[in-house]
Amino acid sequence: MDESFHSKYGAVAESYHIYITAGFNFISDERKEVNILEVGFGTGLNALLTYQESLSHNTVINYHAIEPYPLKSKIYSQLNYPDLIKNGHEIFKKFHQCDENQEITIVDGFNFIKSFEEIQEINLRDNFYDLVYFDAFNPDLEPEIWTEAVFKKIFKAMAADSVLVTYSTKGDVRRAMKSVGFIVEKLPGPKGKREICRAFK
Repeated sequence: MDESFHSKYGAVAESYHIYITAGFNFISDERKEVNILEVGFGTGLNALLTYQESLSHNTVINYHAIEPYPLKSKIYSQLNYPDLIKNGHEIFKKFHQCDENQEITIVDGFNFIKSFEEIQEINLRDNFYDLVYFDAFNPDLEPEIWTEAVFKKIFKAMAADSVLVTYSTKGDVRRAMKSVGFIVEKLPGPKGKREICRAFK
């Protein structure tokens, strides 16, 4: 797709700003258990940062990642993300090497499952997810993912008082979210990006 997986201003800083600060930390202090859906697992950075952040929270994490095109070992093994946290290489391998649709325990209190289906095709539980990381490739490259139909499916799968965070504030994206019932707000973005989006059910 000729699209970078990383922000050239710092992938870790960007992911932490959008998905951890605006998402996980925004809701996790209030809950003993958080069910997370990630659309676009990619390099696994968001999952790794969520694991790291969960260590300082007394919260059980149930993490469901969707990635129809998982990275090969020769690619993800070159990433330096695991160097940033304690036991990072072991955790990172577990995220990438787990079998499809096989729930595993990363550590006690952090459960993980990965699906290789596309979001348009997958069946999701109703009223289940407390937090959604929407991290698919940008709407210009994959417009079929950023549609009213997809957001309607995700809205239905989200629990009451839940949150979706994403990097895109494109007008079509926000209108699609609002049309299915989300309350949408724009927040200041990380370095190199003016704004990000947070949506509430």
